[in-house]
Amino acid sequence: MDLQNAIITLRKRGWSYRRIARELGIHRETVAVHINSAEGDSKPAIVSTGKSDSEKSKPAILPTGISGRRSHCEPFREVIVRKVETGLSARRIYQDIVLECGFTAGYDSVKRFVARQLKSIDPPFRRMESEPGYEAQVDFGKGAPIVDSEGRRRRTHVFRIVMSCSRKGYSEVVFRQTTEDFIRCLENSFYHFGGVPAVIIVDNLKAAVTKADWFDPEMNPKIESFCRHYGCVIMPTKPYTPRHKGKVERGIGYVQDNALKGMVFKGLSEENEYLLNWETNVADKRIHGTTRKQVEKVFEDIEKCALQRLPIERFPYFKEASRTVHRDAHVEVDKSYYSVPPEYVGREVWVRWDAGIVRVFNLRNEQIAMHAKQEIGKFSTEKAHISSKKISTVEVGATALLRRASFIGPNACRWAEAMLQERGIPGMRVLLGLLSLARKHESADIDGACERALSHGAFRLKAVRVLLERSDKQTTMGFIEEHPVIRAMSDYGRIVKVSFREDGKGEIISVAAKAGNEK
Repeated sequence: MDLQNAIITLRKRGWSYRRIARELGIHRETVAVHINSAEGDSKPAIVSTGKSDSEKSKPAILPTGISGRRSHCEPFREVIVRKVETGLSARRIYQDIVLECGFTAGYDSVKRFVARQLKSIDPPFRRMESEPGYEAQVDFGKGAPIVDSEGRRRRTHVFRIVMSCSRKGYSEVVFRQTTEDFIRCLENSFYHFGGVPAVIIVDNLKAAVTKADWFDPEMNPKIESFCRHYGCVIMPTKPYTPRHKGKVERGIGYVQDNALKGMVFKGLSEENEYLLNWETNVADKRIHGTTRKQVEKVFEDIEKCALQRLPIERFPYFKEASRTVHRDAHVEVDKSYYSVPPEYVGREVWVRWDAGIVRVFNLRNEQIAMHAKQEIGKFSTEKAHISSKKISTVEVGATALLRRASFIGPNACRWAEAMLQERGIPGMRVLLGLLSLARKHESADIDGACERALSHGAFRLKAVRVLLERSDKQTTMGFIEEHPVIRAMSDYGRIVKVSFREDGKGEIISVAAKAGNEK
């Protein structure tokens, strides 16, 4: 009856079927049925019973209170209801009563009868009430228009938050429903209440929810930071289920009808000042229709003391956006550039910045870099963010290079120190050249060449190279007894025996020469 009265009342105010259905969270056909029933336009359903024409003209009153022809299933009501309660389908029930009870009508009759029984046994909605200070519900609606001095008209959105226990509310109008506007309105409501509720129920508005999911919704990172700052939790409702925040759903209509209907303002500040005065002198003073108590008194006596304390500072205002890391491992923020670890090159990151600090997060919301805000066109680069492959040996510094030269030998280190004093900045590259010689020469040879170069005061790399080349030429090679190209001594013995023989006088003569003389 409450639902039917609400539908009829809203229809008398000129609301359309669509608007009534949206506000009450029901289907438009349900709205039409109740309105037609109230206006006397409903017609009884005609169901064929197989009776005579005179009997058909007399509609029967069903036991459930529904006017219409008597159903063929009515004699089998107890059997069908018992089977419905056990969870059997309409098709299965039809099969059973045909076999067990001799049912002769069609399946459609059973299907309609079962549907009515299922509708009659649906459980009623459960009314949810919360503890003081625990829950608040939030929604947006259409606000009163703004008309400036030049006659330009702008639409507004009214933000409304209602404490679920006391029904105390706060309203504020904005031009857009952005994340920043939503956060600012929430924060202003906390300071208006003097505390923070533990849970805030919202619908799946884009300012707070990036991806709606009843089980695991994805929240805007800035909203998550806001909740951590104030120690509260934002819980989105189930998609397309406005009854999950029914207290504020009616609260929006209350603001629109009681406060803003027919009003026009010159600016946002004027409209917000009017709403604040209306909340204090009208909405807070009313006796609520459900609690039957004054809103302001319940809030002051019970709920205000149960709210969480406000933090010392307001939530720091910042901007945020996604960025793709450039090839130089930097991201651009307000025309300045900030470094990130090199492994994020080409990947997407989340950047959050304010007037003083720039923070970079990965997609798991883990902070990977933090920089002081730079002027336009400036770069902020952390040394840890430079890849080791891109750090030249000159950038390592003279101290580190001299330490590496000492591994070659003490003379090489002394020559390098004296060379740097003599050559200055260009000597850094000479020192790199000295270290590169270790790839082709032994450390002892380099150390000896540096000793001779130092004794002659020669501090050019060319001198060290010449000394190394001379050292290589003076190196003598020892004879080896065995090698793949050297024949064994036994081979030479056989050649001698074949080529030389003794003559009769005991002299050694060549076999080839003897053959020539005989010829």
